Amino acid sequence: MNIGLTYTLRTPQSEENGAAINGADRDINLDPQLDDAEEEFDSPETIQSLAAAIRGLGHEVQLLGDGEPMLRRLLDSRDRPELVFNFAEGAGNSRSREARVPAVLEMLDIPYTGSDPLTLAATLDKDCAKRLVRAAGIATPDWLLVDDDVEIFVERLAALPSPVIVKPAFEGSSKGIRSTSFVDDPNRLVEVVEELYSAYRQPVLVEEFIDGDELTVGVVDHRPREVLGIMRVVPRQATSDPFIYSLEVKRDWERLIRYECPAQFSADDTLAIQRATLDVWTTLGCRDLARIDFRLRNHVPYFLEVNPLPGLNPKSSDLVLMAGALGIGYNDLIARILKAATDRLAEEVGSRETGVGSGL
Repeated sequence: MNIGLTYTLRTPQSEENGAAINGADRDINLDPQLDDAEEEFDSPETIQSLAAAIRGLGHEVQLLGDGEPMLRRLLDSRDRPELVFNFAEGAGNSRSREARVPAVLEMLDIPYTGSDPLTLAATLDKDCAKRLVRAAGIATPDWLLVDDDVEIFVERLAALPSPVIVKPAFEGSSKGIRSTSFVDDPNRLVEVVEELYSAYRQPVLVEEFIDGDELTVGVVDHRPREVLGIMRVVPRQATSDPFIYSLEVKRDWERLIRYECPAQFSADDTLAIQRATLDVWTTLGCRDLARIDFRLRNHVPYFLEVNPLPGLNPKSSDLVLMAGALGIGYNDLIARILKAATDRLAEEVGSRETGVGSGL
């Protein structure tokens, strides 16, 4: 099969002109001084590893990239891919940036892996995702979405359970989530919100801090839908301070934390986490693969967010580390993702031919 790869590459630090490898415009909507402006983007190593895994399965690979270069490659090609393996994040700070590539692929009638544009837009918008999840009866921390006029939110901010976590509303990969995002002093809260809004130029989510186990759950499947694994994030050194799975921690994960997988929870807690995961998956319309984050407090998993485009770096991405701990190698993980997508697509084709809805 001829498989295309869509992705958004990080800008090499050595390039003085700041142009991205894939030809997409630099992220001009964020403060250029931010050191995490391209945190979601992928490295050449990741692209090479993914392409090698797909070729190892007997397929041809087209490197499509993102943005205008991707569009030109698709429009000018006489040999369009039969399937696209999509994990393009999209540049900028638009809450629908992850939906752009699948929307284009649907317009060109090119099938692709992963979730559709609606799910990708809804899940990147943390406020939207939490509203949908809470409406479905799934536990999630209390929160408030704050825009640039912070003063009008002061009373509602004061009504939130303290302490809180402050984060950008339309970001992934822990962008904007630092040790300073944990706020237990109401006198500092407005200042932290204003600083974050100024830096990321988007609404800010202020969320009740759940003092419990940090965990992430992987799903790579079509039918039957099953949890791949549950991974608990455990700090290597116990302290009296609350543990925050911040960007600083993720960047220095080998020294600061250990990943416990399979997570050692009771049978009842494990079942509760699995049920909450699949409820979130269904509620938000995820497809093929996703990684869903929770905090477990008093045996209740509280939904934090979902990443339907989880990282696939062969050495450091959570989903890859989880799979490895469960005895699933990198190439096998990629094969499972492709199988989930092709099984789903075959079912959709069969449903169209018989006039029966796919149920997705």
